[in-house]
Amino acid sequence: MNLHQFRFVQEAARRNLNLTEAAKALHTSQPGVSKAIIELEEELGVDIFARHGKRLKRITEPGQHVLQSIEVIMREVGNLKRIGEQFSAQDSGTLSIATTHTQARYVLPVPVARLREAYPKVNISLHQATPHEVARMVIDEVAEIGMATESLADYPELVTLPCYEWQHVLVVPMGHPLAQKERIGLDDLAHEALITYHPSFTGRGKIDQAFSARKLQPRIVLEAIDSDVIKTYVRLGLGIGIVAEMAMRDDPLGDLVVRPVGHLFGQSVARVAFKRGAYLRNFVYKFAELLSDRLSRELIARAMSGHVNDYEF
Repeated sequence: MNLHQFRFVQEAARRNLNLTEAAKALHTSQPGVSKAIIELEEELGVDIFARHGKRLKRITEPGQHVLQSIEVIMREVGNLKRIGEQFSAQDSGTLSIATTHTQARYVLPVPVARLREAYPKVNISLHQATPHEVARMVIDEVAEIGMATESLADYPELVTLPCYEWQHVLVVPMGHPLAQKERIGLDDLAHEALITYHPSFTGRGKIDQAFSARKLQPRIVLEAIDSDVIKTYVRLGLGIGIVAEMAMRDDPLGDLVVRPVGHLFGQSVARVAFKRGAYLRNFVYKFAELLSDRLSRELIARAMSGHVNDYEF
């Protein structure tokens, strides 16, 4: 048995047993993938996959155990590579970060710049995606660190730690009646045309829950994943916006008024995530420390070893 066979089995499972898609992902041929899997099954003496003709139909019970072992083996192979990179080139390499647009646009620029100052030979690969895709990228080792508000804590394959708290703010045009109001209520918002995030992004779930708890139906006229898009349409008069507070920190405003609405929608928590059992290089720890003074190398190392699952603010 060899690592190629392990990769082929793992990718077949990831691609919903579609060997053609697995072959494309691995830059090889479909017959080659099929042959390698059969050879591994023959060597192990068990069927990893149940078949109908030449098509894979499901993962067998022994196949589930084989896949679990392959996951451990491939994770450790990745760790070996990172250990080699760490000690052969202590201060160079690539840091892959998976995150949402809001984090990439408003939170990460300063930590990324400071990391580049500390490690000038380290390149940054930034992947912007949905929270679910961020989680998958970390699990699939496309990224070493993930950052998002939603979803990350829902995956047992990940070690996640809270990074910072934030709240939503209301953004209204100058001259709008709500611009004169210091404390906004849900009833004030219920009849307004609202512009806010897509349901899977940036704490949108908290907004929906707050209206639902009061049995109110918000009139959302536009959903977006980009805070700048929301602000643009507010400026055009399409409605009033609900955005993350960090999206307004560097905005020159002038024509917009910002009102805090954390009392309506509660506090949201941005989290960082690492693949459970992964080996983290020095500059990964450093970047996490730059994200929040609550994240230390010691805390992250303890969490990765299974001694810390979370901590309270």
